[in-house]
Amino acid sequence: MNVASSGRLQGKHAVLTGAGGGIGLAVAQAYMAQGAVCTVADISSKAPLALADAIAAGHVHYVQADITHMAQIDGLLDAAEKRFGNIHVLFNNAAVFDMAPLLESTEASYDKVFSVNVKGMFFVMQKSLARMLANGMKNASVINMASQAGRRGEALVSHYCASKAAVISYTQSAALAMAPHKIRVNAISPGVVDTPMWAGVDALFAKYENLPIGEKKRQVGLAVPLGYMGSPSDIAGAAVFLASDEASYITAQTLNVDGGSVMG
Repeated sequence: MNVASSGRLQGKHAVLTGAGGGIGLAVAQAYMAQGAVCTVADISSKAPLALADAIAAGHVHYVQADITHMAQIDGLLDAAEKRFGNIHVLFNNAAVFDMAPLLESTEASYDKVFSVNVKGMFFVMQKSLARMLANGMKNASVINMASQAGRRGEALVSHYCASKAAVISYTQSAALAMAPHKIRVNAISPGVVDTPMWAGVDALFAKYENLPIGEKKRQVGLAVPLGYMGSPSDIAGAAVFLASDEASYITAQTLNVDGGSVMG
C-alpha cells in the first residue's frame, strides 16, 4: 500500500459504501492504517475476508446495505453511529457499470446505472451530511467517487458516463451548500484501475468491439500516459488526503487520479 501510517485520521469515524472489494476495500484499509475506525457497507451479506482481523479487533463494523433503498441507507447510518458515534468522513463509492451501443441501450440498463450511481450516491451523501450538520461536525469530509468517464462521453458507455458526470455536479452543489458549515465535499475521478470489476468491463468491450478477452484491458493500460493501469492503493492515497485535515481548505473539487489521462 502506498499510504504510510502516520495517524492522519486518528480519532475519525469513516463510513464507506461499496467497500466489499476493489477501491472501497483498499480505502477502508488505508483509513484504518491512519487511525480511523470504519463502518464498511456493501450489498453482500458477508463481510470481506480481508477485514476479518480488523472486525475482530473492533476497528471495523460491516453492514449489508443496498443504497437504492432509502430505508437501508438510514439503517446503515443508524448502525454506524450506534457502533462508532458521529461520522467524520463519508467515502461514497458504491457504483455499478453497464454498457451498450447507444441505439441498443435499454430502460433497464438506464435504471440499473442511475439508481445506484446517481440516486443512491446522492441520498447517501444527503443523509450523511444532514447527520454531520446536526451533530456539529466541523471540517467533516465527504468524498464521492466519480470517474474519468464523467469528464467525457463514450459511444458505448453513455449511461455510465452521464452518471459519473452527475456525481461531479452534485459534488459541486453539495460543497457550496455545506461551505458555510465548514463541511467539505470533494470527489475523486479515477482513470482505469485494475480491480475485479474490470473482468466484467473487459468482457463487455470484447462483446461490442469484437476483441479477444483481455485485449481491451491491455489497450487501456497502454493508453494511459504513465503507461499502465492504476491500482486501488493509488486511489487510497488520494482518499486519505481528502479525508484528512491536510485538505481543510479544499472543497468542491474533483481530483483526477488517472496517470495523466485527463488534464484539467
